[in-house]
Amino acid sequence: MTMTDPIADMLTRIRNANVARHHQVLVPSSKTKLAIARILKEEGFIQHYEVTRDRPQPRIRIRLKYADNRKPVLTALKRVSKPGCRVYTRRQDIPWVLSGLGVAILSTPKGVMTGKKARRLGVGGEVLCYVW
Repeated sequence: MTMTDPIADMLTRIRNANVARHHQVLVPSSKTKLAIARILKEEGFIQHYEVTRDRPQPRIRIRLKYADNRKPVLTALKRVSKPGCRVYTRRQDIPWVLSGLGVAILSTPKGVMTGKKARRLGVGGEVLCYVW
């Protein structure tokens, strides 16, 4: 059986590992997933990520981040645009997630980026997910 939404699978794996208090999670690699992992690292939601040299397909190893009291830094991940219902936004309509506390991750013509960066560059695109 083929997977219809690999990004939703990635977010679900991270969410499940977070709830189970795992230190790391493995996700099949792709350019988009790597870009999402990079943003999660830059925004401080995860500790670290690296690409393994597994065959036949490389995987991304994501190290999850927890606060001092073992409370996950990542509160929630929400998939917005799905294969059956794509969600696009114009630059002036880029959503604010939790009044700026969360991050919207967009796929734009200039690459995958946060809503804040897309606003600054003046580009819209497909809203992949919300993270807070």
